[in-house]
Amino acid sequence: MNDDALDNVLAEWPAAGKGVSQLGDARSGKLAGNLSGFCRTLRRAGLPMDAARIALAQQALDLVGVRHRQDFAAALESVLISREQDRGVFRELFEAFFKDPRLANKLLAQMLPKAEGKAKGPRNRPRVAEALAPPKPEAKPKAEQTIDLDAAMTASELARVKAADFNQLSASEYTLVERLVRDIPLPLPTVAARRTQAGARGARIHWRRTMGAAAQCGGDVMALHRLRRRRQPLPLLVLVDISGSMERYTRLLLAFLHCATMRTQVGGQALALRRDVFAFGTGLTDLSPAFRLADTDDMLVHAGHSIQDFAGGTRMGASLATLRQHHWRRMVGRRTLVLLVSDGLDTGEPEELTRELEWLKRHTRKILWLNPLLRFDAYQPTARGAAVLHKTTDGMVAVHNITRLQDLAGAIAKLLKQ
Repeated sequence: MNDDALDNVLAEWPAAGKGVSQLGDARSGKLAGNLSGFCRTLRRAGLPMDAARIALAQQALDLVGVRHRQDFAAALESVLISREQDRGVFRELFEAFFKDPRLANKLLAQMLPKAEGKAKGPRNRPRVAEALAPPKPEAKPKAEQTIDLDAAMTASELARVKAADFNQLSASEYTLVERLVRDIPLPLPTVAARRTQAGARGARIHWRRTMGAAAQCGGDVMALHRLRRRRQPLPLLVLVDISGSMERYTRLLLAFLHCATMRTQVGGQALALRRDVFAFGTGLTDLSPAFRLADTDDMLVHAGHSIQDFAGGTRMGASLATLRQHHWRRMVGRRTLVLLVSDGLDTGEPEELTRELEWLKRHTRKILWLNPLLRFDAYQPTARGAAVLHKTTDGMVAVHNITRLQDLAGAIAKLLKQ
């Protein structure tokens, strides 16, 4: 829905300033215009916005009124926000937009092509800063200096995005990175399977093939054909932290793992990979049914409906206990490779976490800890949960940008050689 459609929706809204004190420029009868500009700003920050939401916002303000600032904010938040990850963005934009009438006018003026004012927006969220920033004039780069990598991104900008921390991306950059991570391969090491196939070398004799060849030579055995064990990729167990501190990393890593582990190449042949995926926060959620979907967008939607404790706390020990009690058959002997995606900020008891991690380590091949906090050079696992993970897991790698994800396959291969 474009800006004209938003204005048409709000133009039909009757004036809400009769009998109640208004907020900001609404004192002079401009509440509808303020709401229109606010909804445009939310949409620029990446929040879904359509006519139905605007109509609900109008009805909510008619019922609640605008005499009290907290009621005004709660009414808009209840109808304009449907995702937990957008709640903080909404509140920061509300504080910036409705803080002062002159600031609201300045922000509205910035949406014009020739805006001159530069209001200072919040700095702690890139999505908020991008939404409040004035639109940049479209430059016309020279044809010989432009590489057609994206609709509006040059090669130098793409290189910068690849090295940028996921937590510092703006809304448009986050959307681009979500597409880029789907093309990153993750070749996994292979192991010998139980089943065999014909080969030039092997410990066992392929009697059926050997006797068939002898029958063609008058019963003389001219060569001993061999059986060799097939190669298969390691079974994968993925445990993803969905707490509030992992909000900006979870969606990107789920999209990356879904595409990268769908099929793998073994001997020039594409094979399906056995993978079990669980999300943990205050509880454990099985995402394996969602990962069976072929389309990544469908997987993310299905996973979003399945997860009930997104952006909550982290009780890793209790979640691993649920895995041990109800899903222990998912581990294939001691072959399963575990990818544990978490920042280690656990709120449970370290004794329980230690006990469950030791059980998991005894029943799997290796446990690799994917920690986005390794982006800090001086990082030390001093938190209780991080200290337990550092002591128990077999390795720890950073996964905070595209470059690190591209190096993940090498880190896995190095870990399995130890």
